[in-house]
Amino acid sequence: MNHKLRVAVVGVGYLGRFHALIYSRMPNVELVGILDSNRETADRVAAEAGCTAFYDHLELRDKIDAVSVVVPTSLHLEVARPFLEKGIHTLLEKPIATAVAEGAEIVEMAARSGALLQIGHLERYNAGVMELATRISNPHFIEAQRMSSFVARATDVDVISDLMIHDIDIILSLIDSDIVTVSAVGTPVLTNHIDIANARLEFANGCVANIIASRVSEKKSRRIRAFGPKHYLSLDFIEQRLNIAYPKPRPDEEWPEIVVETLDIAPVKPLDAELEDFVRCVVSRQKPLVDGHVGLEALDVAMRVKETILGKF
Repeated sequence: MNHKLRVAVVGVGYLGRFHALIYSRMPNVELVGILDSNRETADRVAAEAGCTAFYDHLELRDKIDAVSVVVPTSLHLEVARPFLEKGIHTLLEKPIATAVAEGAEIVEMAARSGALLQIGHLERYNAGVMELATRISNPHFIEAQRMSSFVARATDVDVISDLMIHDIDIILSLIDSDIVTVSAVGTPVLTNHIDIANARLEFANGCVANIIASRVSEKKSRRIRAFGPKHYLSLDFIEQRLNIAYPKPRPDEEWPEIVVETLDIAPVKPLDAELEDFVRCVVSRQKPLVDGHVGLEALDVAMRVKETILGKF
């Protein structure tokens, strides 16, 4: 590609604004414009990012090569359709959709038009997660916890699609095996959707993952622990610290010493890394780290968790 990649952002609320600002700083990208249903928001963010505000996708899609779609999940299919059908490479925020059938339709549209489709599972670009992935081997048990206080956004979906799906996606990337059993409990607390949930995933290879997610907790906590033969890893997402524990034989002692190695992870900005990877994949035509099929698999498991919980009401 001899020219700069022409990119737009559709939906410039809290997160979409950051997409626009990051693109505006990339030397190999031309931020053609942003589109938002709220004209005042569109004008403000366009001025901030130094681009043009658009109010109709028909005015925009003939001018771009790629787009970030950062709108409420319930609108993903409707908003992404005109871009994917035209073959415009699309970064779609997670989750891919609110229903598996809609997600499958999005994946099929991208395949038909040849558009690259990347799903914005941001935690895959967390430096700690990337380090964990290189060090884990054959995990037998994984425990993930993602707790936060209530924030009045993303309330169009439940905590499973809002928060737990991050850890579902990470766990699926670490375990090369099919899920055979899903058990889950959860309940609404502040919204009409499930606000706190616990899920147990059992895999065909014998591995078990236990995941808890809450958006109504007093304290923020985000960590994942993985146990395997002769080693144990614990990642604190917030502190960006990875502990690696393993046994060390002790002469003349019955039990080995447990040695703990602590790695302070050099932090990266996950959203910057995600958008840079999207641009790189579009230019080089490489497969994204989280393509449509991967995003759809995470959604499918999330929906199985949700259906298990709702079946108990």
